[in-house]
Amino acid sequence: MKFKYPFAEAGARLKREALNRPDYDPVSLFRWGNMLGMAVLKMLEAAERELGEAGQKAMIEALVEVGREVGRQMLAGLTLPADMEPIEFISAYASMINREVYASPEAPRIEDADHCSFDILWCPHQDSYRAFDCRVQRYLVQGMVEAARENFPGMDFNIKVKATIPAGSKVCTFQIFRKRPGEADDWELYSDVLAKKALERAQGTKK
Repeated sequence: MKFKYPFAEAGARLKREALNRPDYDPVSLFRWGNMLGMAVLKMLEAAERELGEAGQKAMIEALVEVGREVGRQMLAGLTLPADMEPIEFISAYASMINREVYASPEAPRIEDADHCSFDILWCPHQDSYRAFDCRVQRYLVQGMVEAARENFPGMDFNIKVKATIPAGSKVCTFQIFRKRPGEADDWELYSDVLAKKALERAQGTKK
């Protein structure tokens, strides 16, 4: 089983025209990406403050769509080995997202047939985000989860965040469980809770 890299053509050009240059510092990519990550956060906060629920909804839908497209690119043409257990696919997909999309070293674990987990050992946003700011990434992840559901509906899963570095933990810890038919989506439910809280905060700071 081999996932595809999202933005593969652009990535190949990066290697060819920038990373191979002796005068190019790869850390500059981090600074650029972090700037854009903070820009998205500030845009979401401004939309919530100035446009309320409608602005927030538009921003969230855009983020989910980007995540969905990234997931579709990774899963395009993917076939699974006949003997692969669902939890093995789920864990492998999470690792692909962590390492290749979020540029984060991780420690993955398969706990049992219905449960896997991982620790994020370093996150590009950990020194710039406050704990509450991590909600922005939830919508991108939601889109990637939706892409997996489109391609492999029998491999559905629930994700829970147990700890984050911006909240004071040494690592970000995530628990993933196989999702049963008809079971509520914990990720989206908690995202809704955070979205409501964000609107309350935004209205409290609006001048």
